[in-house]
Amino acid sequence: MEVFRRLTFLFITLLLAITSGFAQKNPFVTHMYTADPSAHVWKDGRLYVYPSHDVDPPRGCDLMDRYHVFSTDDMINWKDHGEILNASQVPWGRKEGGFMWAPDCAYKNGTYYFYFPHPSGTEWNKTWKVGIATSKKPDRDFKVQGYLELGNDNYAMIDPCVFVDTDGQAYFYYGGGGRCAGAKLKKNMVELAGPLQFMEGLKDFHEATFVFKRNGLYYLTYADNNRVDGKGANRLNYATSSSPMGPWTYKGVYLEPTGCDTSHGSVVEFKGQWYAFYHNSSISGQGNLRSICVDKLSFNADGTMQTVVQSK
Repeated sequence: MEVFRRLTFLFITLLLAITSGFAQKNPFVTHMYTADPSAHVWKDGRLYVYPSHDVDPPRGCDLMDRYHVFSTDDMINWKDHGEILNASQVPWGRKEGGFMWAPDCAYKNGTYYFYFPHPSGTEWNKTWKVGIATSKKPDRDFKVQGYLELGNDNYAMIDPCVFVDTDGQAYFYYGGGGRCAGAKLKKNMVELAGPLQFMEGLKDFHEATFVFKRNGLYYLTYADNNRVDGKGANRLNYATSSSPMGPWTYKGVYLEPTGCDTSHGSVVEFKGQWYAFYHNSSISGQGNLRSICVDKLSFNADGTMQTVVQSK
């Protein structure tokens, strides 16, 4: 009888793990190297992840190219929809290619908008632009439409994020080198509706902006420089606001270093559970060959985020 009870308990535990989405192992994409995951749930009910791609063998971040899309309907089984864009398809892009860094995707009025950072010149860090490709499908047929006009102050300004609020208003954010800026987007999703303004209240901002909303409160997550321990391994921090443009109130770290120097993540609710996406280097052991991961994210009663427990 005792053996039967134990077997029943193990079966129920396994069933709960499967239904909660954690029968899978991290990283959840293992056939190629991926980083900087941007996760979204679209109208078809599936969860889609738009990451960057670390090319193997690596030479450095200059080789990053060839965006893929991954999706799931159960957090266990993931589909690679294949490549949706590469540097050779960007007419205004750097002739040497590469430098297709952390992207984001947004949906509005029947169209998916894919935003990606890419230099327009050989001096890559001085010529960053945020390109836009569009499609009627979330996982294929993207065509480059141009880029956002963001002015000339584009040194190290990367990692685009586009947040569409519940009222339909879209907001654009990006940043790097200690600066984070944002602005409203026009209804066409390809032009700013006003001047960029710097986000106030962030502590030790480095890069990797991501914005989401929960219970009427706006959250801005980002990677820091981790000046606390001096080791240089980035952590993911967050701040909150009653407005999508801030000012922001710094709240702390929700993801500790993941085993590589960089960190970049996103947060999404899927089927009643919140998840934190991020990357680590557990497969390769190299910081420029990263792999995307996901774990449950929990909130306290006051809306603050609990530290993510990184699973393997």
